[in-house]
Amino acid sequence: MGNKDFFDEEDKKLIQAEYDSLVNNLIRCNKPGDREVIDKAFRIANDAHWNMRRKSGEPYIIHPISVAKIVNQEIGLGAKSIITALLHDVVEDTDYTLDNVKRDFGPKIASLIDGLTKISGTYNKENTASMQAENFRKMLLTLSDDMRVILIKIADRLHNMRTLDSMPEHKRMKIAGETIFLYAPLAHRLGLYAIKSELEDLSFKFRQPHIYDEISAKLKHSEKKFYALINKFSLPIIDKLSKAGTQFDISGRPKSIFSIWKKMQSKNVPFEEIYDVLAVRVVFEPDPGIPEKTQCWNIYSMITDSYLPKPDRLRDWVSRPKPNGYEALHVTVMGPEGKWVEVQIRSRRMDEIAERGYAAHWKYKGDSAQENELDKWIKKIRAMLENPLEDPMEFLDEFKMNLFSSEIMVFTPKGTLVSLPKGASALDFAYEIHTEIGNKAIGAKINYKLNPISAVLMSGDQVEIITSDIAKPEKEWLSYVRTSKAKEAIKDALKTETTNRIQKGMELLESKLKELGVSPNAEVVRKLMLAYDVPNKDELYSGIELGIIKLDNLKKIVRKTPGKNVIKYWELKLIGSKKETREEQDKTEKIDRNVPFLLRENVENAEQSYEIAECCNPIPGDEVLGYRSPDGPIIIHKPKCPVAIRIMSNEGNRIIAVKWAIHKLVSFLARIEMSGIDRIGLVNEITNIISSELKVNMTNINISVQNGIFEGTIDIYVHHTKDLNNLILKISNIKGIENVKRVEDFSK
Repeated sequence: MGNKDFFDEEDKKLIQAEYDSLVNNLIRCNKPGDREVIDKAFRIANDAHWNMRRKSGEPYIIHPISVAKIVNQEIGLGAKSIITALLHDVVEDTDYTLDNVKRDFGPKIASLIDGLTKISGTYNKENTASMQAENFRKMLLTLSDDMRVILIKIADRLHNMRTLDSMPEHKRMKIAGETIFLYAPLAHRLGLYAIKSELEDLSFKFRQPHIYDEISAKLKHSEKKFYALINKFSLPIIDKLSKAGTQFDISGRPKSIFSIWKKMQSKNVPFEEIYDVLAVRVVFEPDPGIPEKTQCWNIYSMITDSYLPKPDRLRDWVSRPKPNGYEALHVTVMGPEGKWVEVQIRSRRMDEIAERGYAAHWKYKGDSAQENELDKWIKKIRAMLENPLEDPMEFLDEFKMNLFSSEIMVFTPKGTLVSLPKGASALDFAYEIHTEIGNKAIGAKINYKLNPISAVLMSGDQVEIITSDIAKPEKEWLSYVRTSKAKEAIKDALKTETTNRIQKGMELLESKLKELGVSPNAEVVRKLMLAYDVPNKDELYSGIELGIIKLDNLKKIVRKTPGKNVIKYWELKLIGSKKETREEQDKTEKIDRNVPFLLRENVENAEQSYEIAECCNPIPGDEVLGYRSPDGPIIIHKPKCPVAIRIMSNEGNRIIAVKWAIHKLVSFLARIEMSGIDRIGLVNEITNIISSELKVNMTNINISVQNGIFEGTIDIYVHHTKDLNNLILKISNIKGIENVKRVEDFSK
């Protein structure tokens, strides 16, 4: 167990204080003996982790205690989950085994800890991406066995994110990317709204610290104004609700930093123009004699008596709760000083579900409708997990897509409700009903009108699938579907067909060779592959079966002895490519992960080359990170680029810290977009600023004018973001220009 004098008195006091704050604020731990078993788990964990410190320098035991606190106080789980959280790293990091857990705490806690323990066996040793994705898949397998495993895992990730500062930068990027890609949507799906928002904000803070700090500072600056506005807004509502004899709490807070930034991006507006930054929540104590839904609408009526609602911003989740159990009525109204305010109306029960996620207490709630919704989702995930796609990376993308943030509800001809992701097609619906209906689908009647199977469905549609016995899945069907169930079924059907085709092609070739008196062997197949220029045997056999490869000159090819130079060239090519891969590997290994890789000008002479990603086109001055691609150069991305986020989540081990070390020799291509009110001489003014004043090299200009409104893009070469920002500022000062911004992805 180690020498107990390793920690000083301060450490011991800190450990005790943290543990006290857990046990003095326990919720849902009322059974006799709960406290004693929690104390026992703490003693074992404290002994096992004694002398161990985290990267931040604090005693390691602080981490399990903090996870236990989140599990109990923020998610609302009971004693078993607290014990699991306290012991969750013991089995992996110390001599205390699962058998010891079973002996001391029983089989249930042992199985929870087993589900939490990180998987050490990798899916494919050479592929770090697969390893990461496969571990995540194995962890999710426990989802349908016991929901608590995933909830404790989310709590573990939340505490890791809260203490991420002490990690090296490349690890921070990997963990932050994984969090926004998978853990935040998972928390959202399980109804943990407060945790989901915090995970998003923390991930954003580490991926884009400058923007995070900027929005954070603006929020702080306008905090007093926010609360003054909320108080002013709330007074008439408080008055009306009090007169009606309703028991309620009303609270207001600004939206989360990440959600504000997302709005700024999607609407392309500055912070000041986000109209629903203000959110007010009304939580009422239900009157037992009146249905909660009716009370929500009564409160809605009182609010809209005082303030005008924005008609397109009414969200009714009381009539039809979200699939994760969320219930509330959201309305956006015009508040004082011309500010839009979003009001959320919930009962006390709805609020508890919204904040903690009913996943934590769905069983004791005994609400069968909700349980069924969750069960349905778990069944879907289970089906995906038990029939994983060959490529774990592909699985991860499919799973991510299954964490639908928005869903649509469609009806079968008999009126049964089916939930699908937004953007799903009639073909998705067919596969949702049954795999065979999907495989045989040829069309769909949507609201009694005939449509192709690729037709995108809308919420409330009634759908009937038309099938035919001769129909079979085609490759382009994959582009029609959104759900993983449909994708997997189509891939399975195509794979079966390909296998049959290869088999038939092989038999055809063998019978033709038999006629020539030649026995099929590797040498013969290799000659045919060279002659017909196909990369592998499967394509050769498929081509023969489809009739693409004619075997008319088979005799000539088989009898022909290839010149030595052909074989040599072929072999040389293989040897050469192996050698290149080794050289690339050596180069990659030379990179010191603890020191940022410097992006210099003379790429040709550099130890390791780099390329600028076309999906986000970063330029010097932008925040960037590097992706060490398996086949050579480091690809430079912006941290907010969707491609980069996916890589951080799937291939975090390949992310490295990078830094611009470029002066004024190299120019980078950037694009700006502008719009405004047209007038004579406007274009001339713009081009003058670019070429004469700022001496920036312009390569392309594209301007159109319609009904007096001018829109255009300009491609320019700049050295640094300072040049670009300077140019945007100058152009925005031109009379008539309304909007100027940088375009990130102009590769399309």
